[in-house]
Amino acid sequence: MHGFGLDGLLPAGPTGFHDGTEVPLETGLELVRAMLRDYGAWCRLEAEGAFAVHVGWDQYLYISSSRPCEEALARSRELGLFPERLDASPYAFEAEEEDEVIQRPGDDGFWADLHRAVATGRAGMLEETYLEGASRWHRLTSHTLDAVRVGLAPRARLAVWPSLSTDIEAVLRALPAEGLIEGVWQDDDGDIRSAIADEAEFPELTARLSRAHAAALLSVYAGERVALCTAVMPDNDGVVRARWRTEPTPGDRDWAFRQRVVR
Repeated sequence: MHGFGLDGLLPAGPTGFHDGTEVPLETGLELVRAMLRDYGAWCRLEAEGAFAVHVGWDQYLYISSSRPCEEALARSRELGLFPERLDASPYAFEAEEEDEVIQRPGDDGFWADLHRAVATGRAGMLEETYLEGASRWHRLTSHTLDAVRVGLAPRARLAVWPSLSTDIEAVLRALPAEGLIEGVWQDDDGDIRSAIADEAEFPELTARLSRAHAAALLSVYAGERVALCTAVMPDNDGVVRARWRTEPTPGDRDWAFRQRVVR
C-alpha cells in the first residue's frame, strides 16, 4: 500500500517512523490497525516495563502488561475474541550479550575517521538504513559530510562504502549471469539511486546503469556484502539505544580492538 499505512499518522510521514519514535495512544491504535491490515509498516509498540503490543506475521495480536488486565480480558471475550495467556510474546526483543556485540556508535570519533577516509579516497558512499528494508544513499565529499550527518534519521544504521566507479563498462561486465544483485548509481542530476534485481530484471538494470554518471554492484547475500565499516547513530546524549545492530566488518573489528587497547 502506498505510504505503508502511515499517511496522515505521523507529522513527518514515513520519515518520522523510526526506532524510538514516541506516539500518542490514538496513533498507536492506528498503527496496530495498519499492521493487522498488512499495509506494510511493522513495529513494536512498547512503554518500557509497563505495556507492549506486538502484531505477528500470522496477524495474531500479543499484548503484554505489568499489571493484571482482568476487565480487558472479560470485555474481549464478550466481543467474541479468544484471548489466551502466554509467558511472553514471541516478538519480544532479546538483547544480545554485551561481550558478543561489536557496535560502533556514529559519534564524533566515527565522523572524524570518516572525514579522513573520504579525504584519502578510501570512502565515498554512505548507506543509511532508516527502517528495516528501507535505505538512502549519500555521496560523500569533504564538503558534504557535515550536511549528510545532520540529515540522517534518528538511530539509523550506517554502512560506509568506496566511491562509485565512473567506468560503467567495467561495472556492467561484472553483472552476474543469474541471482540477485543490487545496483547503485548516480544520475546526471547527482541523485543516488539503487535497485535490487534478478536475472529477469537485468536488462532494465543494465539500461539504468548505462545512463549513469557512476555506478557499483553490491551483493545482497550474507557474508558477501561487506562494507568498509558500519555504525549506528546514537541519541543526542551520545548513547546508542537503537535495538538493531549492524553486521561487524573487518573495519569494525579493528575499531573494537583499538578501543580495548586504549582502555
